[in-house]
Amino acid sequence: MDKQKTKHTINKDESVILINGLYMSFDDLEVLKGIDFNLFKGENVAILGRSGSGKSVLIKIIVGLLKPDRGEVIVLNQHIDKLGGKKLDALRLHIGFSFQNSALYDSMNVYQNLAFPLTMNIKHLRKNEIRSAVEEVAEAVGLKDKLKQMPSDLSGGQRKRIGIARTLIMKPEIMLYDEPTSGLDPITSAEIIELINEVQQEFNTSSIIITHDLTCAKNTGNRISILLDGKFLKIGSFNEVFDTNDEEVRGFFNYNFIQ
Repeated sequence: MDKQKTKHTINKDESVILINGLYMSFDDLEVLKGIDFNLFKGENVAILGRSGSGKSVLIKIIVGLLKPDRGEVIVLNQHIDKLGGKKLDALRLHIGFSFQNSALYDSMNVYQNLAFPLTMNIKHLRKNEIRSAVEEVAEAVGLKDKLKQMPSDLSGGQRKRIGIARTLIMKPEIMLYDEPTSGLDPITSAEIIELINEVQQEFNTSSIIITHDLTCAKNTGNRISILLDGKFLKIGSFNEVFDTNDEEVRGFFNYNFIQ
């Protein structure tokens, strides 16, 4: 995995997400308190944070589901808070979201689940073009032999893979992973971690990985950040972040590897 990340080209001269001075409150509850962040082209950044730390709010702002109180959010060179309607929908087509629960349609088989984003967003595609795209992403996640099965027939890890494949079929420039290893056994978690790195390598994506799993963060993130009480505590390589005596930072390490 680390070998893949080393070989992958990251363009530090180009940010696909740039956030400056981001604040967000709900009534009297301050959730984000001055966030500064950038995601370089071709980079994976893992964001660590406990429940309620503001991770989900940050992601919703990035995709335009929430408007911040103040601050600048630029996604693929567009100010997200200034977009609406068709322009916002068009931008979202370049952003893939891998949901924690995979969000597959239970009434559709795997093939239909994978084809759905194409039939909804790209009109007039021929059946053979759709089939080719479906087979390509199914092959990429190692489940080309499952296309006729229903989601209920798949394991948790397989559903995660199909959820990622369904996102990849739109060829997104940015991938957002929400707790990709949550609820999985260690072996399946390792397979999903490997898949995230393969997606970065083969599809040239830039990704944010939201996780509380330090093993996932360490093995997928070119940089790691800790979001605590509405602010980024530290951001850098794994060693840069955790080579410290800061009790708040060490708390994440101890929670994952000691308790």
